[in-house]
Amino acid sequence: MNVLIRGAGVAGLTLAHELAGRGMRITVTDPRQSVAEAASWFAGGMLAPYCERESAEQSVQDLGLAAADWWDKALPGLVVRAGTLVVAASRDHGELNRFAARTTGFVSLGPDDISALEPDLGGRFRRALHFDREAHLDPRIALQRLELKLTGMGVIFENGAGGECSAAHDVSVDCTGIAGAATDSNLRGVRGEMLILRTRDISLSRPVRLLHPRFPLYVVPRADHQFMIGATMVETDANGPMTARSMMELLNAAYSLHPAFAEAELVETGVGVRPAYPDNLPRIERDGPTIRINGLYRHGFLLAPAMAQQAAGFILNPHPTRQLHHETHH
Repeated sequence: MNVLIRGAGVAGLTLAHELAGRGMRITVTDPRQSVAEAASWFAGGMLAPYCERESAEQSVQDLGLAAADWWDKALPGLVVRAGTLVVAASRDHGELNRFAARTTGFVSLGPDDISALEPDLGGRFRRALHFDREAHLDPRIALQRLELKLTGMGVIFENGAGGECSAAHDVSVDCTGIAGAATDSNLRGVRGEMLILRTRDISLSRPVRLLHPRFPLYVVPRADHQFMIGATMVETDANGPMTARSMMELLNAAYSLHPAFAEAELVETGVGVRPAYPDNLPRIERDGPTIRINGLYRHGFLLAPAMAQQAAGFILNPHPTRQLHHETHH
């Protein structure tokens, strides 16, 4: 079977991996010249299904539980299984209590436990939650390695192709993200803004979430003493440069996590517009020979593997009368 996948972000690449592994002939098209232009490039890469339950439906946790295993199998050695640390200043312990009440899968830590887990945060926080079964990866390395692996598996990439392909195909799958809003009025854009800082004065072994009633923050360690700092969430599909307000909020929050961030190098600012449906849950829909995967919101790397597996199942075992709308999360 020949399958055309439109969109080379995390949704399209994970689906290509699932289908190529089943022996299908895959062509991936994308109007962008590079994966660095996709919203996936600006993701945090946190595989944190338990933490996401704080603000997401149970189905997000359920769909995301196997994500770390999927990525580990697809790209061995990339996933870091060190969990997620959630902290809050003493004045914001109410936020920590609220987070704990809405989630599971954590261990409560005191000052000594925090110091043992993340020495550079020792003495700065009295309480924390450690979600020890969570993981993270560098999304940029993941996208590049996955594209390289897929090329070796015979997948054809046509970047800059405007999403069209001259080759014949039996099924096409639309994984174009926010571009799908042009034909789907239910999709909206949610803008995420992030920074990458570099400093040798801080060392973290895992993502750290700092709770705050107005400016929650996450910090994800990456190679070369770099840290991804995110993320403001703005209800807009505007993809222009980061605003001064957002930058100040992120920098102030990072400073409150550790003052050494004040002397860090500002390596990069970035903006990604994520596609979301009104309920912030993903959908797989079928319209004749076309399947659409969209609405991954801020959960791209967490949910893409499960969505790709489900979509692959629909392609292999089509049911023309079957309604796929919302079926993935109800």
